Amino acid sequence: MSISTSKGVLWRHAGFMRLWAAQSISTFGARIARTGIPLAAVLTINADPIVLGFLAALSTTPGLLASLFSGGIIDRSRRRPIMIYADLVRAVVLLLVPISAALHALSTTELFVAAACVGGASAIFDIADHAFLPSLIAKPDLVEGNAKLALTESVAEIGGPALAGWLVQILTAPIAIGFNALTYFGSALLLASISAPEKPAELKRRAWHRDLGSALHLVTANAYVRPLFLMAILSGFFGAFFSALYTIFAVRVLGLSAGLLGAIIGMGGIGALLGAGLSRRMCRLMGIGPTIVFGNLISALSAFFVPFASGPMQTKVAMMVAAQLLGDALAVAAIIPASSLRQTVLPGDMLGRTAALFQTGAGAAAVTGALFGGLLGQTVGVRAALFVSASGILLATLIGLFSPLISLREMPPRPG
Repeated sequence: MSISTSKGVLWRHAGFMRLWAAQSISTFGARIARTGIPLAAVLTINADPIVLGFLAALSTTPGLLASLFSGGIIDRSRRRPIMIYADLVRAVVLLLVPISAALHALSTTELFVAAACVGGASAIFDIADHAFLPSLIAKPDLVEGNAKLALTESVAEIGGPALAGWLVQILTAPIAIGFNALTYFGSALLLASISAPEKPAELKRRAWHRDLGSALHLVTANAYVRPLFLMAILSGFFGAFFSALYTIFAVRVLGLSAGLLGAIIGMGGIGALLGAGLSRRMCRLMGIGPTIVFGNLISALSAFFVPFASGPMQTKVAMMVAAQLLGDALAVAAIIPASSLRQTVLPGDMLGRTAALFQTGAGAAAVTGALFGGLLGQTVGVRAALFVSASGILLATLIGLFSPLISLREMPPRPG
């Protein structure tokens, strides 16, 4: 199977363009909330590493629980309405934050609850979205479709965190979070306007653990998807406590302001934007599998720029920017073919359950990693803990290096 059919065909696909527009505005707002909530915790409640570890775990745990139960339901249902309901839940929950602030009733507990609810709804949305895309566009166009969606993520990564940093610094966190609520309402309206018919698969209802069991059997039996799953678990563990400690390291150890930190994180979006355009070229030159493996490998190596950052402010900022640019560029270049590979080689009526399995495995690893990272940062120091995390992320890439992925050049035929 070739990497794509007619290049640019999706520009004329009305349903995909509406899906793309919906994700564009929702992912932009999500970046604001992702950056704004940890900044609010550090700057308003003087959170220490353990508290940030619990906050990261609290944001991830509901997604883990949702993944356990939602895969089979999504495979037996129409995916688009599920995505709409997930958007509306996120919008309503986040809209309560600025309302509470206006009434002088906002508490840190409410921020934690909001993060937990958004985490659960986001997990369900992502699983449904992964399963919905192959029913909306042709399988040979999946790489192009995923590249365009990754382009959206990149643009949001550029503007969202930078705007979040300035909103938190100038106007307070509730306004930043309230803006995110409006983006989810807009996303729901756009998804509702998609007219493409969607017929749910006729599958028998089974217990959630049987759904995950069947997905696990399918994933581990596939020589190409199995290493992706193992890499997702290991990188999820070490990546979670890297993320949990990143903000406190930047603010307290390096002395960066909230606005400067937001701008640095936004540079990762520029890297991701480059990676979205680079991915197709890498796939053509190197092949599908090597792009996944070496993209993840170079991205993992770039993580070491963060704990190595020291010296004058210009040097520290340059190293943090290098980590964002290089790391995000190669990570996105690898994610696009990895998602397309899963959507191609796995049966369409199993995409919800297999996506739920990936979410569950990576989510469980992330919860554990966030808690472990907070404790480790408190014990040995934030910089040393980040070195441990970066080493673990690098270790995860070796799974792909010694797997059949390294020799996969073309997309395998789809099942059946």
